[in-house]
Amino acid sequence: MPGDAGRQRVPVPAGEVDFLIATAARAPSVQNTQPWRFRVRPYSIELHADPARRLRVDAAGREMLISCGAALFGLRLGVRSLGFVPVVDLLPEPARPRLLARVSLGAAEPVTEPERQMLEALPHRHTHRGSFAAGPLPAGLLADLQRDAVAEGATLALVDRVRGYERLADIVAAAGRRQDLDSAARADMREWTRSPGDDARDGVPATAFAAEGDQHRGRLRQRDFDLGRGLGLLDAGGPPPAATVVLLTPGDDRGDWLCAGQALHRVLAHAATRWVFASLHTQPLETPAIRDQMRDRLGLPGAPQMILQLGPASSTRVTARRPPADLIDS
Repeated sequence: MPGDAGRQRVPVPAGEVDFLIATAARAPSVQNTQPWRFRVRPYSIELHADPARRLRVDAAGREMLISCGAALFGLRLGVRSLGFVPVVDLLPEPARPRLLARVSLGAAEPVTEPERQMLEALPHRHTHRGSFAAGPLPAGLLADLQRDAVAEGATLALVDRVRGYERLADIVAAAGRRQDLDSAARADMREWTRSPGDDARDGVPATAFAAEGDQHRGRLRQRDFDLGRGLGLLDAGGPPPAATVVLLTPGDDRGDWLCAGQALHRVLAHAATRWVFASLHTQPLETPAIRDQMRDRLGLPGAPQMILQLGPASSTRVTARRPPADLIDS
């Protein structure tokens, strides 16, 4: 929501800055690159993209901006926990493309119970590449998640289990085979994966990917993080996911990518309150041509930005995040 020049400005509480940044930084990001920076002003917090953390294959910065959009939702949720409505000025200065949003504190309004539950779920919310538990999603959850997406200006489209899923799986598999031959994609994977025992606070740790990229029943082809190195420690077998959905936006520009990120994080945080998690697939969507192909072949009512496979899981191993001190610019 745009700022209101006539309202009384609320200072950013100095004692809450680290909390707000840490909450924002719990967001999902492509290969856990965490491509964001923050600048704290007296009356606002600015969210900036960090192009040094952009993947080589992400020439347009689409995945980087989706990741930053997710951090923006986390920052908004942090502001809500303080009892204020976040006021967001999106892409406020076109001449400064790295400045993605300026967030200030608006009217006082108590945090709601759903928001409190999402905040409590953030520490265990994670991108799920391992085994799902057997069984369907909790009753009514998928419809709730679809409403979450709509609230952020996006759409969460359920993929039909038979015909639609087969078409989607074909597109994902073909994109994966091309990626296997892409030297830039392989270099990204090597740069952003971590060996067992590595204490890095970014990238994908060995505990979060499998040593073999085998296709499991009902699972879409995932990135081959291991690249034959035998590093992965994750067991990725087990039952298939309970649902496959595609996150869509009305258009396909920078504003839409930030919208997709906010919708994605809201959906994932809500799902995590019910111990439902998602494997995320963005690599098949890295080029506009493939996004157009998927939209046409599946008859999707918008631009596809992310594929999610959702399912219940009772245990989790979250990936590390960088501390606020490493994320704040003076």
